[in-house]
Amino acid sequence: MTTIQQTKPKLKTSAMIASIAAEGQATTQAPFGHALNKVAETDKRIVGLTADLAKYTDLHIFAQKYPERFFQMGMAEQLLFGAAGGMAKEGLIPFVTTYAVFATRRAYDFIHQIIGEEHLNVKICCALPGLTTGYGPSHQATEDLALMRTIPGLTIIDPCDALETEQAVQAMVEYDGPVYMRLLRGSVPSVLDEYGYQFELGKAKVITDESDVLIISTGILTMRALEVYKELKKEGIGVRVLHVPTIKPLDETTILNEIKDFTGPIVVAENHTTIGGLGEIISDLMVRNQVFKAVTKIALPDAYLDAGALPTLHDRYGISTEKIIEKIKNILN
Repeated sequence: MTTIQQTKPKLKTSAMIASIAAEGQATTQAPFGHALNKVAETDKRIVGLTADLAKYTDLHIFAQKYPERFFQMGMAEQLLFGAAGGMAKEGLIPFVTTYAVFATRRAYDFIHQIIGEEHLNVKICCALPGLTTGYGPSHQATEDLALMRTIPGLTIIDPCDALETEQAVQAMVEYDGPVYMRLLRGSVPSVLDEYGYQFELGKAKVITDESDVLIISTGILTMRALEVYKELKKEGIGVRVLHVPTIKPLDETTILNEIKDFTGPIVVAENHTTIGGLGEIISDLMVRNQVFKAVTKIALPDAYLDAGALPTLHDRYGISTEKIIEKIKNILN
């Protein structure tokens, strides 16, 4: 159900896990959980597993409707992914949820060897990607894309909003193979619906067709890029937004064509450390294809980030709408 967030989060302890929605922005409650329920109605192969985090990854929605297909594995992430691999071998489609830090740091070897090497049909959906929690480095998975990209054959999705999360769940079921998706949970902003957007696995898409600045973005930074587009449009500055929801396999053709044809400044924006994320991926793509243009990266620093209220941290590390606008204006000047 879509609602409108009426009040701005207060900057206190609760703001460490506050919704990333801006004041007055439309949101959808638990889009992942409801989307999973919808596809599970017709596909009996779908099962849900988590490591004591059903409520905090929206998998409790699935557990309530399909208790016989839900498996609570306790605080044992390595067991969680080992069991998921076994279920996939028996023909089931496990949707596995936990926090991104626990999947990528604690259970990486199990994902790599059990799920990745055998190319098993396991869908790994991990909450708190990048800087979407204020609880410090223990919970901030700022390097998850860099780690998961190294697993051969693993598809990686970084959705922008509620709509794309819902559409990605359907695409994941239709795709036969392992997938890692950065999971947006709770009250998730809905921004792409007004642009008539449709997710396609492995495809990057131009959302706004302008000519002054090109922002190539992924995940929630596409949401920020669209906010920047609206604000700068009021000042007569046109922002072209190229959204890259599939990190692997990368839509190299679309990205290269956009970069080659664009004559203004180019910015790559991501909710991830500057090391190993979309910025480096695109830089590598350009070098391999001998496309030599200046590109500005907007990303999280190569550092252990602070704990605190999310709005404060987004400002501090340069991924808030205001800070991105400031950066772009500096580039234009």
